[in-house]
Amino acid sequence: METRLTMYITLVVTSGVMSAFLCMYAIYKRKDVPDARNLILLTALQSIYIFGFAFELASDSLAEIKRWIIVEYLGIAFAPVVGLMLVLRYMGKAVPRPWALAMYAIPLTTIALVSTNDVHGLFYKDIYLRENTPSPMADIVVGEWYIVHGAYTFGCLLAGGILLILQWKKTNKAYRKQLFTLICGQFIPMTASFLYLMGITPDGMDVVPFVLCITSAMYLWALLSTQMLRISPIAKESLFESMREGVLVLDLSERLIDYNPAAGRMLPELGAPLVGLTLDSVWKRMAGTEFPIERGLGGINGHLRWTSGGKTSEYEVRSSLIKKRAGDTFGSLLMLIDFTEQRMLQEQLKRQAYYDSLTGALNRARFVMQARALLQEKAPSRMPVSLILFDIDHFKRFNDTYGHETGDAVLVHVAAVCREVIEEGHLFARYGGEEFVIAMPDATLEEACEFAGRLRDALAEEPLLSKAGSLSVTASFGVTASRDGADSLDELLRQADEGLYEAKRRGRDQVVAYNKKELPAQHA
Repeated sequence: METRLTMYITLVVTSGVMSAFLCMYAIYKRKDVPDARNLILLTALQSIYIFGFAFELASDSLAEIKRWIIVEYLGIAFAPVVGLMLVLRYMGKAVPRPWALAMYAIPLTTIALVSTNDVHGLFYKDIYLRENTPSPMADIVVGEWYIVHGAYTFGCLLAGGILLILQWKKTNKAYRKQLFTLICGQFIPMTASFLYLMGITPDGMDVVPFVLCITSAMYLWALLSTQMLRISPIAKESLFESMREGVLVLDLSERLIDYNPAAGRMLPELGAPLVGLTLDSVWKRMAGTEFPIERGLGGINGHLRWTSGGKTSEYEVRSSLIKKRAGDTFGSLLMLIDFTEQRMLQEQLKRQAYYDSLTGALNRARFVMQARALLQEKAPSRMPVSLILFDIDHFKRFNDTYGHETGDAVLVHVAAVCREVIEEGHLFARYGGEEFVIAMPDATLEEACEFAGRLRDALAEEPLLSKAGSLSVTASFGVTASRDGADSLDELLRQADEGLYEAKRRGRDQVVAYNKKELPAQHA
């Protein structure tokens, strides 16, 4: 028996050390854990109870045992109530202050009656030492208040366990591990206490102090691996379900704590294994890069483009802090607002305002605006800007002979051939009817004429394949260039038009420069 008693004391002390360590860890992480106060209090009360029980086992007399029993109840009387408070806080349930104080009425009465039991005998009617034991061990005859206290303790543990079980289906799968840990924290001590009261534990020993080692280890594991209690996921779940915006919940270290179903749909690569990782680590897992939006004084705000399954979506990203009632910050919300359709509409309106609807080239108004800006930009450095104005030869014949549908096809065909030749930085526009214009920054007159010749050859070499058969399409080109940045756009357009008119007068399908420098015609 003495060997078993030593083993019991060793196990109880180990359990007490585990609870004390969990308490110190909760104190250390109190800024990251929203309900750290209740967790610290619960583990401290459990530590008092466990170490008090260890000293009771090591006592030498009945009087000493009685003193340590009082210490034990300083912990065990309040722990079930604090545990229930922890559960309610986890669920986001606010307990009014009068009700919270009322919940401590029975534990306070228990402490008072245990401390004065020799006077009234309401808690235990008798306490006596067991016979034939190497060290004094006490048994009791329960009193009326012992039954009240036991029923209240069981009620708190059972209520907390049932409330948590009812939340199982509503809880994100990523958080069911921590929910299971909390459920075990309610039912394991209750089951152990029930077995002790039924008299079926080894040597009639109270095994609750032993099993608290298991619950402490589970709490510690949950805090380290699943960030338990950092954010209350159950309280947010119903709200998250109804939100159209995607929401990522981050703690103070920017670790992903939770996300709602909308965020899961927006970012299909999100999953439970990413919970607990930093935002940058999550993005590396999903996209191979760190989170692309820089952090600013106002948090994380910007635009995000995401491609998944061949579909590209655009999201506006906004962040907001999560604060306690006292004003302390313990996390942030990262909201993803889908504006893909809005951006598509903006692009559509932009195209309608800036681009020709048939050919996709810039329209005349947009070209004039950009070309004038280009001339102003190049004027201080006196860098040249060349202009090419060209007209489809005999365009009216296409409309009259084959119909306007074919005429439109000719315009689209010419624009497509031009895009194959045009270089980056060139401004290309449909100037009107069958006329097109190109502005070439930093290009001399000779370079512009050479480019117009390549464009003329490309048109000649690529006939239009239409319903009426293969149709040859040619164009006439007028070319000019600004001189020392002094020419206005209107003047350049007039000069290019004169060159175009001269090309037509000479028989079309030709390139003519405004300075009357005749270039060899390159007929097809």
